[in-house]
Amino acid sequence: MEKKHEYYDVIIIGGGAAGLTSAIYCGRAQLKTLLIEKSLVGGLATYTSEIANYPGFPEDISGTELMNLFHKQAKKFGVDFKLTDVKNVNLEGKDKLVETFRIVYHAKTVILSTGGKPRLTKGLNEENFLYDKGISFCATCDAAYYTGKTVMIIGSGDAAIEEGMFLTKFADKVIVSVIHDEGIMDANKIAQAQALKNPKMEFIWNSMVHSFEGEERLNKVVLKNVKTGELIETKVDGCFLFIGYVPNTEIFKGQIDINHQGFIKTNENMETNIEGVFAVGDVRDKFLKQVATAVGDGAIAGVGAEKYIAESEIFEEEIMQKEKLGLIYLWSPIDEKSRELLKIIEEVEGEMDNILKVNKIDVYKNSSLASRLGTVEAPSVIFTKDGEVVLKEKNITKENIIDALNKIGA
Repeated sequence: MEKKHEYYDVIIIGGGAAGLTSAIYCGRAQLKTLLIEKSLVGGLATYTSEIANYPGFPEDISGTELMNLFHKQAKKFGVDFKLTDVKNVNLEGKDKLVETFRIVYHAKTVILSTGGKPRLTKGLNEENFLYDKGISFCATCDAAYYTGKTVMIIGSGDAAIEEGMFLTKFADKVIVSVIHDEGIMDANKIAQAQALKNPKMEFIWNSMVHSFEGEERLNKVVLKNVKTGELIETKVDGCFLFIGYVPNTEIFKGQIDINHQGFIKTNENMETNIEGVFAVGDVRDKFLKQVATAVGDGAIAGVGAEKYIAESEIFEEEIMQKEKLGLIYLWSPIDEKSRELLKIIEEVEGEMDNILKVNKIDVYKNSSLASRLGTVEAPSVIFTKDGEVVLKEKNITKENIIDALNKIGA
């Protein structure tokens, strides 16, 4: 089957909070934007019954309600949505390809917002109680629901123990299932000491989940002693799993830089190792995975995508123009030598305007534009011919510039 081809300025893969925020920013910037989501627009946040810590909503709001507002706002700005699975990507080069079952989408820039999924225990009946039926993955999101109740934590790493202590502010009892021998946890020593002293926390050592039990909601977790095989029935009102998080990055491997846990590496501007490709939200290697931080990521990437596209147009049409010989001056207004040499550049520009196109790039304000030329060193001069870099010069004098232009065909 021959696939259709469609063209966009921006393609966002993944429709969680981060992807939707990027879509809002790109749509408002009047970029032709497509968001592809394989299952449910809103992502994991839609499984949260109450979100109490998202700024601007003093009354609790459900994850579904909040994400519906994000979705509505993105559609208001003209963003297209496709509910389908991405089968393959080719992110190298200027024309980036995102392939689904029927269509190959072309984009100038791509934002990866594929998120991930919490690691599960694989205990019996687990799938029956996920998210709003008793098994949760975010204490910050769901703690208030368990006020005065009993909850269980599965795991003993930093997230498990720290989130468990947070839950003690609401729950009457927090039971922690730890796979290790008594007194051994994976969390940092300070967190361990605080947890062991907390009167609301109770530990069941050498244990792992055997099954989850209940009718419409979870009301019991059956643990299994890993040494004796004994089954330990524990009544609870809810259970939190903190045994890891699995990012959805399989289709990006080999193209995008990914850490040993599978998360995408970015800089503070959400930029990946590939020019014009950004990553946001839970799929990114980051400290805190919350709706609020996802929104921040999405906003940065949305602005970054707009800037990248605008710079690309300037770079291709102005900086690497083919009509004349090109002289690109990399400089910094705060550098005295750069300011002095600017007079020479402008003198040459005035004398050779008929055959020479001069562009000046402030490496402080436009470092990303300068880096496309392979250097941000200032002051320096780069010569182009027929849209290609042909010479770079650091020793800038009028005589050297004239000689260089003569060599390349002035």
